[in-house]
Amino acid sequence: MIKKLLIAAVLPIMCFTVSAQAQEDNLPKKGNVTLSATVGYNNYATISAKAGNMTNYSAEALSPNWNDKKLMVGIEGGWFVHDFWKLSVAGGFNSSTKPGYPAIDGTIGNGGYNSNLGEIPNYSSVNAESMLAYTAAVGFDRYFKVRNVKNLMWYTGLRVGMSYALNQVRSDDWQMLGRSVAETWNLRAGITFGVDYYVLPSMFVGVSVDPFTYTYGMTSYKPQEGLSRLSADTHDYSAFAAPTIRVGFVF
Repeated sequence: MIKKLLIAAVLPIMCFTVSAQAQEDNLPKKGNVTLSATVGYNNYATISAKAGNMTNYSAEALSPNWNDKKLMVGIEGGWFVHDFWKLSVAGGFNSSTKPGYPAIDGTIGNGGYNSNLGEIPNYSSVNAESMLAYTAAVGFDRYFKVRNVKNLMWYTGLRVGMSYALNQVRSDDWQMLGRSVAETWNLRAGITFGVDYYVLPSMFVGVSVDPFTYTYGMTSYKPQEGLSRLSADTHDYSAFAAPTIRVGFVF
């Protein structure tokens, strides 16, 4: 998928450069809306609840560092509130639920291995589990024309965003002592810099990077009913972070 998007970013430039240069102006105007596919790193969050029958628990804040994330495909929308000012939004959401099932007792007793031959095995219970995760970001960019390069604009702006993940597990096994909950979130703010080339009035390709980003993250566990939260937090500072490629359309 990533290779296909990279090819999609290059081929329009090769195919439409002559056509784009022949036109006077492909640049967006006030009121235009953009929708682009992105390939890059982001601060998505994920977490797993701990087993509820342990005697000791520890917590470590999950890393929000973009270097620890995988390349992901995303969607970004934008709105030119002025010829040179654009408001952009991006994000994603996921929710999943796994139903639980009780244990089924067999006929195997406490005897040795050989004494269990021919017996019916025990089936352990299946945990009931739910997962909620989302990430969202908002940005405001100032665009500038590039002298002597038609249909090319560079921009700089600000980005703020949040990522959140919640995992809850409940087991029918009495040893698990109720529901186990794990939660993590991060808040981030940063400066962005990028370049967009409008190969057609309705199509553009671009690349961006964040010269500086600060992220605060929190991770919490509550492995048993009635226990207080066990939490850890982190502060992350990044320079020239999260390079991103965009292929988009203008409406």
